[in-house]
Amino acid sequence: MIGVDRRERFRERVGDLLLASEFCFSGRAYCFALARFGTHADAEILTAYLDHYIPRTDLRCDQPAALGALLRLDAHLGTHHADRFTQPDDPWDQWINALAHLRDHPGYTPMGRRHSTDLQCEFSNGWTRP
Repeated sequence: MIGVDRRERFRERVGDLLLASEFCFSGRAYCFALARFGTHADAEILTAYLDHYIPRTDLRCDQPAALGALLRLDAHLGTHHADRFTQPDDPWDQWINALAHLRDHPGYTPMGRRHSTDLQCEFSNGWTRP
């Protein structure tokens, strides 16, 4: 509900929970909330998460959701935070290549991740006030 209703007063708590990653896959909702908030502060939180967790090729948790949210924010804000993660042979390629079963899955390309986040956010737009 925090993300759907854009309750930005929870940004710090959402960021803390995402970075702590105590529960695998719970970060998807945190990434969604940050994508819905849509500010530079949210991009910084997502970048910090990816800096810490994308080198962890032994973990498959919320890296895809974080990348999709960051790509959406970059497009919205006119920034390029995700570029350093998505260049050929950069961290995203290394992480996805460690998960051979996902390597060729179109939903796990950077644009596939962004598309997924876009769909979630656009769906939420239909349920909230402007």
